[in-house]
Amino acid sequence: MNVYVNKYKKLRYNLFKKRCQLCFAYKLALAFSFACLTGLLAQLRFYLPWTPVPITGQVFAVLLTGVLLGRWGGISQTMYIGFGAIGMPWFAGLNGGLAYLTGPTGGYILGFAAAAFFLGYLTDRYVKSRVFANMLALMFFATFVLIYIPGLLYLYIWTGNSVSLWELLTIGMLPYIAGDLLKISAAATIAAAVTPKQAYNGEVDAKNGERDEGKTP
Repeated sequence: MNVYVNKYKKLRYNLFKKRCQLCFAYKLALAFSFACLTGLLAQLRFYLPWTPVPITGQVFAVLLTGVLLGRWGGISQTMYIGFGAIGMPWFAGLNGGLAYLTGPTGGYILGFAAAAFFLGYLTDRYVKSRVFANMLALMFFATFVLIYIPGLLYLYIWTGNSVSLWELLTIGMLPYIAGDLLKISAAATIAAAVTPKQAYNGEVDAKNGERDEGKTP
């Protein structure tokens, strides 16, 4: 059993090390592929009768994008937003165009890039961020602060500043908490399992001998 565990640890280390060493074109292609994944999961949508904000699978994709692509995760989500703004039909409901970003979900979508940049930066920079408990906390912050706050602020503007705080939370946050907690838990579990617990790119909290590690973990 230990042989297989060690092989798995070696594989995930090598994959992340290789990701850091990819040339610009390959990193760009990888970022675009994860933008496509976000667009695909955006089509898993369900509308509640009292809110214009749908339940989708986007948050799950955003969280994993940040962890798996590191700093390029934010670029991936920026591509998702940018290409969608110029007409790529991969927002929820196969929508695209700048008009969609000015709709009720525009703030949440803009928050995707901030959340992915945040997660990518920290998981690439700190080995300790990749354990489950820390990953869960980081994803919780990314979701409920970096995505929800701009989402709620813009939703309030979209309503014409005509709703109370409770009404805003009712249409823009409260119905989604349970689902997002499930997405966060699933994403954190996957991320903690697939990310190496050794330094692969000169992390600042690397142990002695790990900072420029080329050995097999």
